[in-house]
Amino acid sequence: MPEFGLHQLMKQLGLDIKEMLDTPIRGIAALEDAGPDQIAFAESRRYQEQVQTSRAALVLVPPDFPEMPDRPLLRVENPRLAFLRIAELFVEHPGYSGVHPDASVQPDAVLGDGVSIGACAVISKGVRVGANSRIGPGVYLGEGVNIGADCRIDANASLMPGVTLGDRVLIRCNASIGGEGFGFVWLKDHHHPVPQLGRVVIEDDVEIGCNTCIDRAALGVTRIGRGTKIDNLVQVAHNCDIGEHVVMAAQTGLAGSVKLGTGSVLGGQVGVADHVNIGAGARIGAQSGVIQDIGPGETVAGFPAREKSRFMKEQATLGRLPDTLKKIKEMQQQLEALRGRVAELEKGG
Repeated sequence: MPEFGLHQLMKQLGLDIKEMLDTPIRGIAALEDAGPDQIAFAESRRYQEQVQTSRAALVLVPPDFPEMPDRPLLRVENPRLAFLRIAELFVEHPGYSGVHPDASVQPDAVLGDGVSIGACAVISKGVRVGANSRIGPGVYLGEGVNIGADCRIDANASLMPGVTLGDRVLIRCNASIGGEGFGFVWLKDHHHPVPQLGRVVIEDDVEIGCNTCIDRAALGVTRIGRGTKIDNLVQVAHNCDIGEHVVMAAQTGLAGSVKLGTGSVLGGQVGVADHVNIGAGARIGAQSGVIQDIGPGETVAGFPAREKSRFMKEQATLGRLPDTLKKIKEMQQQLEALRGRVAELEKGG
Protein backbone atom coordinates (compact mmCIF):
# COMPACT_ATOMS: atom_id res chain seq x y z
CA MET A 1 0.00 0.00 0.00
CA PRO A 2 1.42 3.44 -0.90
CA GLU A 3 2.30 5.87 1.88
CA PHE A 4 2.06 9.66 1.71
CA GLY A 5 2.90 12.43 4.10
CA LEU A 6 -0.26 14.38 4.92
CA HIS A 7 1.18 17.62 3.53
CA GLN A 8 2.31 15.81 0.38
CA LEU A 9 -1.13 14.26 -0.08
CA MET A 10 -2.98 17.53 0.34
CA LYS A 11 -0.58 19.32 -2.02
CA GLN A 12 -1.38 16.82 -4.76
CA LEU A 13 -5.06 17.64 -4.29
CA GLY A 14 -4.53 21.41 -4.18
CA LEU A 15 -5.56 21.65 -0.51
CA ASP A 16 -3.78 23.56 2.26
CA ILE A 17 -3.36 22.24 5.81
CA LYS A 18 -0.22 24.08 6.93
CA GLU A 19 -1.31 24.04 10.54
CA MET A 20 -1.36 20.23 10.70
CA LEU A 21 1.47 17.78 11.33
CA ASP A 22 2.88 15.86 8.37
CA THR A 23 1.35 12.59 9.58
CA PRO A 24 2.10 9.51 7.43
CA ILE A 25 -1.06 8.40 5.62
CA ARG A 26 -1.35 4.79 4.52
CA GLY A 27 -4.96 4.59 3.38
CA ILE A 28 -8.60 5.58 3.63
CA ALA A 29 -11.50 4.14 5.60
CA ALA A 30 -15.02 4.75 6.87
CA LEU A 31 -15.35 6.97 9.94
CA GLU A 32 -15.97 4.08 12.32
CA ASP A 33 -13.12 1.95 10.93
CA ALA A 34 -10.39 4.54 10.29
CA GLY A 35 -7.13 4.30 12.17
CA PRO A 36 -4.55 7.01 13.03
CA ASP A 37 -2.85 6.62 9.62
CA GLN A 38 -6.04 6.86 7.52
CA ILE A 39 -8.35 9.55 6.13
CA ALA A 40 -12.16 9.49 6.43
CA PHE A 41 -14.98 11.84 5.45
CA ALA A 42 -18.35 13.06 6.69
CA GLU A 43 -20.88 14.38 4.19
CA SER A 44 -22.99 16.40 6.62
CA ARG A 45 -23.59 17.55 10.19
CA ARG A 46 -25.59 14.39 10.92
CA TYR A 47 -22.30 12.49 11.36
CA GLN A 48 -21.05 14.63 14.27
CA GLU A 49 -21.08 11.75 16.74
CA GLN A 50 -19.15 9.42 14.42
CA VAL A 51 -16.58 12.15 13.71
CA GLN A 52 -16.13 12.81 17.43
CA THR A 53 -15.30 9.15 18.10
CA SER A 54 -13.33 8.45 14.92
CA ARG A 55 -9.61 7.68 15.21
CA ALA A 56 -8.86 8.99 11.69
CA ALA A 57 -5.76 11.10 11.10
CA LEU A 58 -7.93 13.55 9.18
CA VAL A 59 -11.66 13.87 8.51
CA LEU A 60 -12.92 15.72 5.43
CA VAL A 61 -16.06 17.71 6.31
CA PRO A 62 -18.31 20.30 4.59
CA PRO A 63 -17.82 24.03 5.28
CA ASP A 64 -20.78 24.24 7.70
CA PHE A 65 -19.62 21.35 9.90
CA PRO A 66 -19.50 22.26 13.64
CA GLU A 67 -16.18 23.17 15.24
CA MET A 68 -14.39 20.29 17.00
CA PRO A 69 -11.12 21.63 18.42
CA ASP A 70 -9.95 18.18 19.47
CA ARG A 71 -10.57 16.58 16.06
CA PRO A 72 -8.40 16.96 12.90
CA LEU A 73 -10.94 18.36 10.43
CA LEU A 74 -10.41 19.69 6.92
CA ARG A 75 -13.29 21.70 5.46
CA VAL A 76 -13.85 21.17 1.73
CA GLU A 77 -16.70 22.05 -0.59
CA ASN A 78 -17.43 18.42 -1.49
CA PRO A 79 -16.07 15.93 1.06
CA ARG A 80 -17.12 12.86 -0.94
CA LEU A 81 -15.37 14.08 -4.08
CA ALA A 82 -12.21 14.97 -2.17
CA PHE A 83 -12.29 11.53 -0.51
CA LEU A 84 -12.61 9.82 -3.89
CA ARG A 85 -9.69 11.80 -5.27
CA ILE A 86 -7.58 10.67 -2.33
CA ALA A 87 -8.77 7.08 -2.79
CA GLU A 88 -7.48 7.08 -6.37
CA LEU A 89 -3.97 7.75 -5.09
CA PHE A 90 -4.06 4.52 -3.07
CA VAL A 91 -5.28 2.24 -5.86
CA GLU A 92 -2.70 -0.41 -6.61
CA HIS A 93 -2.47 -2.11 -9.99
CA PRO A 94 -0.73 -5.43 -9.48
CA GLY A 95 0.45 -7.18 -12.60
CA TYR A 96 3.41 -8.04 -14.74
CA SER A 97 5.74 -5.21 -15.70
CA GLY A 98 6.80 -5.32 -19.34
CA VAL A 99 5.93 -8.23 -21.62
CA HIS A 100 5.49 -11.54 -19.86
CA PRO A 101 7.53 -14.36 -21.44
CA ASP A 102 4.37 -16.45 -21.81
CA ALA A 103 2.57 -13.75 -23.83
CA SER A 104 2.29 -14.07 -27.62
CA VAL A 105 3.12 -10.77 -29.33
CA GLN A 106 3.35 -10.50 -33.11
CA PRO A 107 6.52 -8.79 -34.38
CA ASP A 108 4.65 -5.94 -36.07
CA ALA A 109 2.63 -5.02 -32.97
CA VAL A 110 3.47 -1.53 -31.70
CA LEU A 111 3.68 -1.16 -27.91
CA GLY A 112 4.02 2.31 -26.39
CA ASP A 113 6.27 3.26 -23.50
CA GLY A 114 5.38 1.66 -20.18
CA VAL A 115 3.01 -0.96 -21.64
CA SER A 116 2.63 -4.19 -19.67
CA ILE A 117 1.41 -7.50 -21.15
CA GLY A 118 0.33 -10.31 -18.85
CA ALA A 119 0.86 -14.05 -19.12
CA CYS A 120 -0.84 -15.91 -21.99
CA ALA A 121 -2.11 -12.70 -23.61
CA VAL A 122 -2.33 -12.83 -27.41
CA ILE A 123 -1.37 -9.68 -29.33
CA SER A 124 -2.16 -10.17 -33.03
CA LYS A 125 -0.82 -8.59 -36.20
CA GLY A 126 -1.07 -4.85 -36.56
CA VAL A 127 -2.11 -4.18 -32.95
CA ARG A 128 -1.16 -0.80 -31.45
CA VAL A 129 -1.16 -0.27 -27.68
CA GLY A 130 -0.70 3.25 -26.29
CA ALA A 131 1.68 4.34 -23.58
CA ASN A 132 1.21 3.02 -20.03
CA SER A 133 -1.67 0.72 -20.97
CA ARG A 134 -1.93 -2.59 -19.12
CA ILE A 135 -3.02 -5.79 -20.84
CA GLY A 136 -4.01 -8.49 -18.36
CA PRO A 137 -3.33 -12.23 -18.49
CA GLY A 138 -5.25 -14.20 -21.10
CA VAL A 139 -6.40 -11.13 -23.02
CA TYR A 140 -6.96 -11.55 -26.77
CA LEU A 141 -6.34 -8.58 -29.08
CA GLY A 142 -7.36 -9.36 -32.66
CA GLU A 143 -5.73 -8.06 -35.81
CA GLY A 144 -5.63 -4.30 -36.16
CA VAL A 145 -6.90 -3.52 -32.66
CA ASN A 146 -5.92 0.01 -31.64
CA ILE A 147 -5.72 0.85 -27.93
CA GLY A 148 -5.04 4.36 -26.62
CA ALA A 149 -2.89 5.49 -23.71
CA ASP A 150 -3.47 4.60 -20.03
CA CYS A 151 -6.01 1.90 -20.79
CA ARG A 152 -6.54 -1.24 -18.72
CA ILE A 153 -7.77 -4.50 -20.21
CA ASP A 154 -8.37 -7.04 -17.46
CA ALA A 155 -7.91 -10.80 -17.56
CA ASN A 156 -9.47 -12.85 -20.35
CA ALA A 157 -11.18 -9.97 -22.11
CA SER A 158 -11.40 -10.28 -25.90
CA LEU A 159 -11.10 -7.43 -28.39
CA MET A 160 -11.88 -8.75 -31.84
CA PRO A 161 -10.27 -7.45 -35.07
CA GLY A 162 -10.67 -3.78 -35.83
CA VAL A 163 -11.75 -2.60 -32.38
CA THR A 164 -10.57 0.92 -31.50
CA LEU A 165 -10.22 2.25 -27.94
CA GLY A 166 -9.54 5.83 -26.90
CA ASP A 167 -7.48 6.84 -23.88
CA ARG A 168 -8.09 5.77 -20.28
CA VAL A 169 -10.56 3.04 -21.23
CA LEU A 170 -11.17 0.29 -18.66
CA ILE A 171 -12.42 -3.12 -19.81
CA ARG A 172 -12.97 -5.61 -17.03
CA CYS A 173 -12.56 -9.38 -16.95
CA ASN A 174 -14.17 -11.58 -19.62
CA ALA A 175 -15.76 -8.74 -21.58
CA SER A 176 -16.17 -9.37 -25.31
CA ILE A 177 -15.77 -6.39 -27.63
CA GLY A 178 -16.34 -6.61 -31.38
CA GLY A 179 -17.88 -10.06 -31.69
CA GLU A 180 -20.31 -10.78 -34.51
CA GLY A 181 -23.74 -9.19 -34.19
CA PHE A 182 -26.91 -11.27 -34.02
CA GLY A 183 -28.30 -10.86 -37.54
CA PHE A 184 -30.13 -13.40 -39.70
CA VAL A 185 -32.40 -13.52 -42.76
CA TRP A 186 -35.09 -16.19 -43.14
CA LEU A 187 -34.59 -18.12 -46.39
CA LYS A 188 -37.61 -20.39 -46.90
CA ASP A 189 -36.55 -23.05 -44.44
CA HIS A 190 -33.62 -21.71 -42.41
CA HIS A 191 -32.01 -18.66 -40.84
CA HIS A 192 -29.12 -17.36 -42.94
CA PRO A 193 -26.48 -15.30 -41.07
CA VAL A 194 -25.92 -11.70 -42.17
CA PRO A 195 -22.20 -10.89 -42.46
CA GLN A 196 -21.13 -8.45 -39.73
CA LEU A 197 -18.53 -6.33 -41.51
CA GLY A 198 -18.36 -3.25 -39.27
CA ARG A 199 -16.36 -2.46 -36.15
CA VAL A 200 -16.54 -1.09 -32.61
CA VAL A 201 -15.23 2.31 -31.51
CA ILE A 202 -14.96 3.07 -27.80
CA GLU A 203 -14.10 6.67 -26.93
CA ASP A 204 -12.05 8.13 -24.06
CA ASP A 205 -12.78 7.42 -20.37
CA VAL A 206 -15.26 4.60 -20.96
CA GLU A 207 -15.59 1.77 -18.42
CA ILE A 208 -17.01 -1.62 -19.38
CA GLY A 209 -17.92 -4.26 -16.80
CA CYS A 210 -17.21 -7.96 -16.52
CA ASN A 211 -18.88 -10.30 -19.03
CA THR A 212 -20.36 -7.44 -21.03
CA CYS A 213 -20.67 -7.97 -24.78
CA ILE A 214 -20.51 -5.20 -27.37
CA ASP A 215 -21.12 -6.48 -30.91
CA ARG A 216 -19.52 -5.01 -33.99
CA ALA A 217 -21.72 -3.30 -36.55
CA ALA A 218 -23.17 -5.11 -39.55
CA LEU A 219 -21.98 -2.11 -41.56
CA GLY A 220 -20.36 1.00 -40.14
CA VAL A 221 -19.71 1.41 -36.42
CA THR A 222 -21.05 0.39 -33.03
CA ARG A 223 -20.00 3.39 -30.93
CA ILE A 224 -19.65 3.94 -27.18
CA GLY A 225 -19.37 7.66 -26.38
CA ARG A 226 -16.84 9.40 -24.18
CA GLY A 227 -17.21 8.94 -20.42
CA THR A 228 -19.90 6.25 -20.62
CA LYS A 229 -20.01 3.67 -17.82
CA ILE A 230 -21.37 0.18 -18.55
CA ASP A 231 -21.94 -2.34 -15.75
CA ASN A 232 -21.42 -6.10 -15.75
CA LEU A 233 -23.45 -8.49 -17.95
CA VAL A 234 -24.71 -5.88 -20.41
CA GLN A 235 -25.50 -6.67 -24.06
CA VAL A 236 -24.98 -3.96 -26.69
CA ALA A 237 -26.05 -5.19 -30.12
CA HIS A 238 -24.71 -4.29 -33.54
CA ASN A 239 -24.87 -0.69 -34.75
CA CYS A 240 -25.88 0.80 -31.41
CA ASP A 241 -24.85 4.42 -30.89
CA ILE A 242 -24.28 5.20 -27.22
CA GLY A 243 -23.83 8.90 -26.42
CA GLU A 244 -21.44 10.52 -23.99
CA HIS A 245 -21.60 9.97 -20.22
CA VAL A 246 -24.35 7.36 -20.43
CA VAL A 247 -24.79 4.97 -17.49
CA MET A 248 -26.10 1.43 -18.02
CA ALA A 249 -26.66 -0.88 -15.04
CA ALA A 250 -26.22 -4.66 -14.99
CA GLN A 251 -28.17 -7.06 -17.21
CA THR A 252 -29.41 -4.33 -19.53
CA GLY A 253 -29.86 -5.38 -23.14
CA LEU A 254 -29.94 -3.16 -26.22
CA ALA A 255 -31.19 -4.58 -29.51
CA GLY A 256 -29.67 -3.51 -32.80
CA SER A 257 -29.36 0.15 -33.86
CA VAL A 258 -30.52 1.63 -30.55
CA LYS A 259 -29.45 5.21 -29.91
CA LEU A 260 -28.89 6.53 -26.38
CA GLY A 261 -28.56 10.30 -25.91
CA THR A 262 -25.91 12.02 -23.84
CA GLY A 263 -26.29 11.56 -20.09
CA SER A 264 -29.11 9.03 -20.26
CA VAL A 265 -29.33 6.47 -17.44
CA LEU A 266 -30.65 2.91 -17.73
CA GLY A 267 -31.38 0.92 -14.58
CA GLY A 268 -30.72 -2.79 -14.14
CA GLN A 269 -32.36 -5.32 -16.48
CA VAL A 270 -33.72 -2.72 -18.88
CA GLY A 271 -34.57 -4.04 -22.33
CA VAL A 272 -34.63 -1.76 -25.37
CA ALA A 273 -36.15 -2.85 -28.71
CA ASP A 274 -34.31 -2.39 -31.98
CA HIS A 275 -34.07 1.05 -33.63
CA VAL A 276 -35.44 2.85 -30.54
CA ASN A 277 -34.06 6.32 -29.78
CA ILE A 278 -33.68 7.43 -26.16
CA GLY A 279 -33.16 11.17 -25.72
CA ALA A 280 -30.43 12.99 -23.83
CA GLY A 281 -30.83 12.93 -20.05
CA ALA A 282 -33.64 10.36 -20.09
CA ARG A 283 -34.00 8.04 -17.09
CA ILE A 284 -35.19 4.45 -17.58
CA GLY A 285 -36.28 2.58 -14.44
CA ALA A 286 -35.02 -0.90 -13.63
CA GLN A 287 -36.65 -3.80 -15.52
CA SER A 288 -38.38 -1.46 -17.94
CA GLY A 289 -39.15 -2.59 -21.48
CA VAL A 290 -38.67 0.24 -23.98
CA ILE A 291 -40.44 -0.40 -27.29
CA GLN A 292 -40.83 3.16 -28.57
CA ASP A 293 -38.78 6.36 -28.57
CA ILE A 294 -38.25 8.21 -25.28
CA GLY A 295 -37.86 11.99 -25.39
CA PRO A 296 -35.01 13.99 -23.86
CA GLY A 297 -35.21 14.33 -20.08
CA GLU A 298 -38.14 11.93 -19.70
CA THR A 299 -38.28 9.49 -16.79
CA VAL A 300 -40.07 6.23 -17.56
CA ALA A 301 -40.66 2.84 -15.97
CA GLY A 302 -42.53 -0.40 -16.50
CA PHE A 303 -43.48 -2.48 -19.51
CA PRO A 304 -44.19 -1.02 -21.89
CA ALA A 305 -42.12 1.88 -20.55
CA ARG A 306 -44.29 4.90 -19.76
CA GLU A 307 -44.13 8.09 -17.72
CA LYS A 308 -42.92 7.14 -14.24
CA SER A 309 -45.67 8.86 -12.22
CA ARG A 310 -48.33 7.13 -14.30
CA PHE A 311 -46.58 3.78 -13.81
CA MET A 312 -46.40 4.32 -10.04
CA LYS A 313 -50.10 5.19 -9.86
CA GLU A 314 -50.94 2.05 -11.82
CA GLN A 315 -48.82 -0.05 -9.47
CA ALA A 316 -50.53 1.50 -6.44
CA THR A 317 -53.91 0.78 -8.00
CA LEU A 318 -52.95 -2.83 -8.64
CA GLY A 319 -52.02 -3.18 -4.98
CA ARG A 320 -55.55 -2.14 -4.01
CA LEU A 321 -57.20 -4.35 -6.59
CA PRO A 322 -58.12 -7.29 -4.28
CA ASP A 323 -59.90 -4.94 -1.83
CA THR A 324 -61.56 -3.12 -4.72
CA LEU A 325 -62.83 -6.40 -6.20
CA LYS A 326 -64.14 -7.43 -2.78
CA LYS A 327 -66.06 -4.15 -2.49
CA ILE A 328 -67.45 -4.54 -6.01
CA LYS A 329 -68.64 -8.06 -5.15
CA GLU A 330 -70.34 -6.74 -2.00
CA MET A 331 -71.99 -3.98 -4.02
CA GLN A 332 -73.20 -6.52 -6.56
CA GLN A 333 -74.72 -8.59 -3.76
CA GLN A 334 -76.40 -5.51 -2.33
CA LEU A 335 -77.71 -4.60 -5.77
CA GLU A 336 -79.15 -8.07 -6.28
CA ALA A 337 -80.81 -7.84 -2.88
CA LEU A 338 -82.33 -4.47 -3.80
CA ARG A 339 -83.57 -5.84 -7.10
CA GLY A 340 -85.21 -8.71 -5.26
CA ARG A 341 -86.84 -6.31 -2.80
CA VAL A 342 -88.11 -4.10 -5.62
CA ALA A 343 -89.58 -7.15 -7.37
CA GLU A 344 -91.41 -8.17 -4.16
CA LEU A 345 -92.80 -4.68 -3.72
CA GLU A 346 -94.03 -4.59 -7.31
CA LYS A 347 -95.80 -7.92 -6.86
CA GLY A 348 -97.36 -6.76 -3.61
CA GLY A 349 -98.53 -3.52 -5.27
